[in-house]
This record gives sequence, structure tokens and C-alpha cells, in this order.
Amino acid sequence: MIKLATMSSACPDWTLDEVVAGMKRHGYQGFEPRVEWDHACGIEAALAAQERRDIRRRMEDEGLEICCIATGARMAVPDAAERAGHVEDLKKYIDLAADLGCGLVRVFGGQRGGGREWTAVVDYVVEGFAQVLPAAAERGVTLLLETHDDWCCSAPVRAVVERAGHPNLQVLWDFMHTQRVLEEPAESFQMLGAHTRHIHAHDGMIVDGRLQVSDVLGAGVFDHAEPLRLLAEAGFDGYCSVEVIHKRGRGDRADAVLGQYAEGLRGIVAGF
Repeated sequence: MIKLATMSSACPDWTLDEVVAGMKRHGYQGFEPRVEWDHACGIEAALAAQERRDIRRRMEDEGLEICCIATGARMAVPDAAERAGHVEDLKKYIDLAADLGCGLVRVFGGQRGGGREWTAVVDYVVEGFAQVLPAAAERGVTLLLETHDDWCCSAPVRAVVERAGHPNLQVLWDFMHTQRVLEEPAESFQMLGAHTRHIHAHDGMIVDGRLQVSDVLGAGVFDHAEPLRLLAEAGFDGYCSVEVIHKRGRGDRADAVLGQYAEGLRGIVAGF
């Protein structure tokens, strides 16, 4: 059964107490903090050990869970020293996730080096993941490479996961990004379905040749129903996480967005 989650980017001004109240109000089960963006929920790598225990206990007592830590780490950045920094960041986020009872950490590919063939880029990214996957396995955390930025197409994402050949590296499928590069949901599912452990949901449209993201599910052109159906039929039981992005100080639509997405996603899943 597909479960509902929200990222903190949908409600960046909400404290953790407000997040818990909003999740319960709209029937969400999972929370995905977007670290590094100074969201009011306060979940960051700098949390002390007692703070981590308190947050984990609070969520568990409410029947909720932190389902994924969304990082900005980028494993394809061409500069080796910069990539090494992302590797060290990921080790901190793996520990944060494990301490919070969370089994997933989101990772970007990021922009790849210009002029390099995909085979070389994939090998480089696999090499980067190899530096952090032992730590992930030790803490029981799975890293997720997201279909995003230069990695919206499914084939390179699958190639990284398969060449790495490690159970603690899987896929976060963002439906919007695979479709904006003209993949049909069935094509993406064929490539990624077996590796998908988490989903991001957000809608949008192409305006004057550019992507314009909407905070209303159904207002855009991206199909959520077909990929959700394909995953449900394959037995996917992870989270579909709302990734509407509001900036701090401009999140006054958070409650309306979470309510509308919850109703829309539940309506889709109920039709299967």
C-alpha cells in the first residue's frame, strides 16, 4: 500500500509540532526533512544525540515516521575535492537518518562534466557511492539516487544502481522529471520500477519553453495516476512524498497544499 508523506519544503515555516499536527490533520504518515535549507522543523545534521532521540520518540509516539532525509549531496560534480565534501556530508546524514529511525537518504546526481560520455560519468558516480555505501550498510540506511537535474532520464540512473550492485543504493523516482524529458510512465517503470523505494509528487507545466511547477495536483500536465498504478500493481509499499517547494516566509499555503495533495493522491490510489 502506497503511503503519504510530505517534505518540509511544503511547510518550511512549520515547527515540528506544527508539522505533526498538519500531518495528522490530513492523514500523512511520513515526514521527509529537506536538510540544508534551515526549515523551522529544525532537523539538521547538527542535532545533538539527545535531540535526535527526542524527535524519534515524538514521531513514534504520534504513529508517524521520518521516512527519508532529503539532502543536496551531488555525486556527479566533476571536481573531485567538491565531490569528496559531498561524500563526507552523506556520512553525517546517514548517521542522522539512522538515529531518527529513518532508512532512506536522498542523493542527487547533479550536473555532470561537460563533454564526457555517459559511460564515464556513470563510472565516476559509482566510484563516489562506493566511498559511502559501506557506512550506509553498517547503519541500515539505503541511499536513493533521484531522477532529477542531469539525471531526469531513467537509463543513467538505472546504470549507476546496477553497476554499483549494492542493495543499499536504490532509486527515488520523481514522476515529473522523467516525464519532462518525454519518458512515458511505462518506460520509466520498466527501467526503474524494481529499484524504486521512494516517490516525489509535484505537478507543473511547460510555459514559454520552461518548466513551471504548480502547487496544485492536477493543475499541470504530469501524469501521477499511471506511475502510481504501475508501482502499486508491482507491490510498492513505500511513500509518495509531496515535494511542493515554498521558501521560508512564503509558506502560508502549506495547509491548503497538503490537504489538496492528500485528497488527490488518495483519490488516485483508491481507483486502482
